[in-house]
Amino acid sequence: MVLSQWLSRFRIASQTAFSTLRNSSSSSPSPFRIFRTHTSSLAAYSVDSGGARKPPFSFLWPASLVPLSVALISAGSLAAQPQPSLCDHDSNLENHPRIGGKGSTDFVVKGSHKQVPKELLDELKAICQDKMTLDFDERYFHGKPQNSFHKAVNIPDVVVFPRQVSHSTLTFIFPAYILSEEEISRIVKSCNKHKIPIVPYGGATSIEGHTLAPHGGVCVDLSDMKKVKALHVEDMDVIVEPGIGWMELNEYLEPYGLFFPLDPGPGATIGGMCATRCSGSLAARYGTMRDNVINLKVVLANGEVLKTASRARKSAAGYDLTRLMIGSEGTLGIVTEVTLRLQKIPPHSVVAMCNFPTVKDAADVAIAAMLSGIQVSRVELLDEVQVKAVNIANGKNLPELPTLMFEFTGTEAYAHEQTLMVQKIVLEHNGSDFVFAKDPEAKKELWKVRKEALWACFAMEPKYEAMITDVCVPLSKLGELISKSKEQLDASDLICTVIAHAGDGNFHTVILFDPNVEEQRKEAERLNNIMVNSALSMEGTCTGEHGVGTGKMKYLEKELGIENLKTMKKIKDALDPNNIMNPGKLIPPHVCF
Repeated sequence: MVLSQWLSRFRIASQTAFSTLRNSSSSSPSPFRIFRTHTSSLAAYSVDSGGARKPPFSFLWPASLVPLSVALISAGSLAAQPQPSLCDHDSNLENHPRIGGKGSTDFVVKGSHKQVPKELLDELKAICQDKMTLDFDERYFHGKPQNSFHKAVNIPDVVVFPRQVSHSTLTFIFPAYILSEEEISRIVKSCNKHKIPIVPYGGATSIEGHTLAPHGGVCVDLSDMKKVKALHVEDMDVIVEPGIGWMELNEYLEPYGLFFPLDPGPGATIGGMCATRCSGSLAARYGTMRDNVINLKVVLANGEVLKTASRARKSAAGYDLTRLMIGSEGTLGIVTEVTLRLQKIPPHSVVAMCNFPTVKDAADVAIAAMLSGIQVSRVELLDEVQVKAVNIANGKNLPELPTLMFEFTGTEAYAHEQTLMVQKIVLEHNGSDFVFAKDPEAKKELWKVRKEALWACFAMEPKYEAMITDVCVPLSKLGELISKSKEQLDASDLICTVIAHAGDGNFHTVILFDPNVEEQRKEAERLNNIMVNSALSMEGTCTGEHGVGTGKMKYLEKELGIENLKTMKKIKDALDPNNIMNPGKLIPPHVCF
C-alpha cells in the first residue's frame, strides 16, 4: 500500500515539476500527460503520437573498457594529430553548462541540444521497426528517473527498444539474444556516425540522475533483454541479459538451490547494477557487484562488441576490463550480457533484532560483531526516526529506538551459535529487546521492516521528495560518522532518517523535503554536503553503492584527486571520442588534460 501511494505521489510531483521546467525552457509548449497507458502485450512500441507504453520494468546498462587503449595512445601519437579539447567542451555537445563541477549546487541538469537528423531516425526505424517511439509521454517517462530528485531540461528525442524475438520467429541459426545484441550494435554505430548522444536505460531505480538526457538524443531501453542464456549449476554461474531483475533471477534460480547474493532496491536490474557497481545488505558477506561478475559483453561507442574475459573463476590474463566497465555508468558502452557468480542457498538462517539507546551504541555493536569473526550475512541499522516511519506506514508498534537487524546463515547449529554470540555482544553494549526468528514467515515479516524502509518514509510526508545520501567510511569510523551526522540531522527542521549497511561502513540518510520550497531543498543539500565532507575527511567515499551520475560529480576531485579524474577522462576519450555515451555523467566537466 505504501509503495503504491508513493508511486502515485511521485507521478503527480514529477508532472508539476516538469511543467515548470518546460515553461522556462525553449522546448515545445504542447501539453502532455504523465500517466501512461499499459498493456499486457510485449509487442507495440509505436512511433505514433498516441498509445505508447513502457515495457515491463527492466534494465539497461552499459559499462566499458580499457586502460589498454590508454597504453596504446602514447604521448607521441597524441601529438601526431589534433585532438579535441576535453575541457568542458567537445565538437559534439557545444557550450554545455558546467553542471556537476566543483561547488555546483544545481540539481536541474542543463545541456545543449542537437537536433536528431531525419537520416538517423530513418536508420533507427529500419533497425528497430516498431520498437521505437517519438511519443512525448514515453520520452518524458524515460527522461525522469523514478527515485531521483535530479531533473534535466531536456528529455530523449527518441526511445528505442532492442527487440526480444520470440522463438517462433527465429531461424535455427540465430538465437534471440544475438539479434538484440546486433540491434544495439547497429543503433550505436548510427548514433556515433551522426554524433548523437545515447542514454542506456533499465529499471530507472538509480537516484543520482544516471538516466537523465540533458542533451536529448537516443534512449536505449533494454527492458526486453531479460533472458537467462545459460545456467551452469555445477560451475555455480549464470549468463543473463542486462534487463533481467535480480529478484526475477533469484526466482529462476531457487529450484536449483542457488541464488545471486546482491539485493539492492526492488526493480533494479542486472545491467544497471553493473553500471553503478551496486551492492546491498549482503555485501558484508558476499561483496559488491565488482566481486560477483565474472565477465561482460559490451557494445562500445563505435558499435564493436567486446567480451571482457573468459568464464573461469579467476584469471591473470591482461587488463581487467570487466572491473573497468563495472561502475562506468553507461559512459563507455552498453552492457548486453553478464556472467554472474552464484552462491548456494544456505540450509538455515536466523534473523535477529535488538534496540539501543543511541545510534553510536548500535554502530559499535555492528563493528564488534564483524571483528569477532562471526560470519554475519547482514547487519542493518535503523535510527529511531526510521523505526517511527515503519510504525506509521505498516501499523506496527516497534520500540522507536535505534535498531540493529542481523541475519546469520549456515547449518542450524552454526546459525544458532552465531545468534547467541551476537546476543552476548549486544548485552555488553547497552542493547535490549533482543529477539530472533527461525520460522520462514516470521523472518520475512522482520525483514520487511528493512526492505520497505524507503517507502515507509514517504508515509510520513507523502507529497515530499527524498534526497538520499550514500556515504561509506572505513568500518572503525562508522560510529563516529553516524553520531556526527545525527547531530546535524536532528537539529534540522526537515524529517531525516538513517538506514545503514552497518557491516561494511555504508549508511544512507533519507532527507524529506518539499520540492516546491527552495529553502527546504537547499537545507537538504546542506545536510548532504556535511555528511559527504565528513566521510571524505575520514578517508571514506561520497558513494558506497549508488554511483556518481550527475549528483556526486562535484565531490570526486576532493575524493580521488585530479590525476585520477584526468586518467578517467583519457580512457573515456580513447573509447568514446565523440562523447556520445551517456554524456554529462560520472566525470566532472571541469576535468581537462
